[in-house]
Amino acid sequence: MIHVRKNIERPSIDMVKAFYDLSSATVHEASGKKGAVSYAIKPLGRGIKICGPALTVQCMPGDNMMLHKALEIAQPGDVIVATTAGGYEYGYFGGLMAISAMAKDLGGLAIDGCVRDSNEIIEMKFPVFCRGTAIRGTVKGTLGLINYPTVFGGIMIEPGDLILGDDDGMVVVKREDCEEIFKKSVERDNKEIDKAKILKSGVSSVDFNKFGPIFEKLGLKEE
Repeated sequence: MIHVRKNIERPSIDMVKAFYDLSSATVHEASGKKGAVSYAIKPLGRGIKICGPALTVQCMPGDNMMLHKALEIAQPGDVIVATTAGGYEYGYFGGLMAISAMAKDLGGLAIDGCVRDSNEIIEMKFPVFCRGTAIRGTVKGTLGLINYPTVFGGIMIEPGDLILGDDDGMVVVKREDCEEIFKKSVERDNKEIDKAKILKSGVSSVDFNKFGPIFEKLGLKEE
């Protein structure tokens, strides 16, 4: 069995840069409300942004051996997306690993588990999304898989899919859909700019969105 696949297709660098300026909520809505990763996986600190192609890693519970291998083979800009087979209560990734990741100019880490050395990682400004922090150490004795499809936060992720995360959460965009979803996201942003101008004039969101007939149909009573 091949444990590590090194050759994957990725979105273009220009496409990744274009998505970086979008919000996760906008992209989720533009995707038809698809791709939202579980809210349990959050940014390690406020103001963190993560954006790049997924390099998927499947770790065994309490074992971070494959994360070290992922750091070795990852390309600049890659976001390591790691699952832990439900073994959440371990610190799979710490300060020294973050140093290695930054030396390779990686796009970040998203892990369905915990990390440690959190203050150090935040000070380095290496973007991490995780379930939380845990001081419990890991072992290094079990092989897993790298760059295979994996379920992460309730979403099936293929290697090379685009990962976008900010303070509101994370969203996954299929690699082959990136161009279409980017265009729809920009269109949505432009419409919201126009809507904001109207709302600033004092028009209520009920009137703007024509919610009156819906309230009437639902039997809303006022006095």
